[in-house]
Amino acid sequence: MDDRVLASMARWPDLPDVRGWMSLSEQGQWRLHPAGDAWQAGRPCKPPLPSGEPIENTQLRSFIDRNYACDDTGRWCFQNGPQRVYVRLDAAPYILRTGSEPSALHTHNGLSIKRIEGWWLDEQGRLYVQTDRGPGLISGRDAPSISESLRTADGRPLLSFLESLDTLESLDEIKDISLTHGPDASAPLRFCPASDIARRLGFVPCP
Repeated sequence: MDDRVLASMARWPDLPDVRGWMSLSEQGQWRLHPAGDAWQAGRPCKPPLPSGEPIENTQLRSFIDRNYACDDTGRWCFQNGPQRVYVRLDAAPYILRTGSEPSALHTHNGLSIKRIEGWWLDEQGRLYVQTDRGPGLISGRDAPSISESLRTADGRPLLSFLESLDTLESLDEIKDISLTHGPDASAPLRFCPASDIARRLGFVPCP
């Protein structure tokens, strides 16, 4: 987080929080909701929700990237100086992408992933990850290359392993399945319905 942001937080610690003005899309794009309609407190946070407008300004996106964080209750926000702007998450707190190597992952805001603690597949085949940075979803554009690089603990390619299952839900009936992503980096693989991903991974979609 920027030093000037930390300083302003200390100077004005009681500024009211802001909700309904920002969202993070499933593609990892920051979006602005000028009408404050990203979601409404006390109402179900279910699609379809307003998509908002993409934030095009490069400097502003970079500022948001650097000052994006999570509070103690799993609510993610952009610290805009002394004011906390909570973010609606359309998929997960981080959208994960590959770099020049499929085995290297980084977040949509440029943070390197050093450790993977668990993998989750939902009923649509989307791959979620619990990382040292927090929960993330593998970006749709990178899912094929990452899937090709993933191996089960006994060396089977992920896609071949999944094709051998009757349903993705049957993952829960198989014990001790893990995926290896890079050398010496193995973590368990589980099935989780999309409706339960936020609770299982510990984040609040609409804080």
